[in-house]
Amino acid sequence: MDERNLTRPKRRSHSAVTSGRKLLIGGNPNSAWARRYRDLVAGHASDLGGRSELSEGELSLIRRASALECELEAMEARLSQGEQVNLELYGRLTDRLGRTLQRIGLRRKPRDVTPSLADYLAGLQAESEPEAADEADEAANHEGEDE
Repeated sequence: MDERNLTRPKRRSHSAVTSGRKLLIGGNPNSAWARRYRDLVAGHASDLGGRSELSEGELSLIRRASALECELEAMEARLSQGEQVNLELYGRLTDRLGRTLQRIGLRRKPRDVTPSLADYLAGLQAESEPEAADEADEAANHEGEDE
């Protein structure tokens, strides 16, 4: 047996990014930007059923969308401090973010504001109870006038 094979560490078949051990190639994984990026990637992946349910293409789009979000948030932070930002670039990035999110499955989910039948009937009853009390008071006042 070859001694070199016994002492050499085993080569990995996939990169750290592919296997999920790392999210970025290089850079500082502990920076505020990288932490926010990691949170956004995890959140979007979770919204779509988890990393195991995503294709590599979907995961790639999630990474791109997350990077755009981080940059937009950085621009918003500068705006909040009274600094100037390129609003044309901000608008273009916002539009690209929206299109990227649509591609990975973001969709508008209208909120159902229709009350349930039980809520509707309870509301009708609550509205009619003060009217009934007012009518009873009015009837009692008229009885006293007739005497």
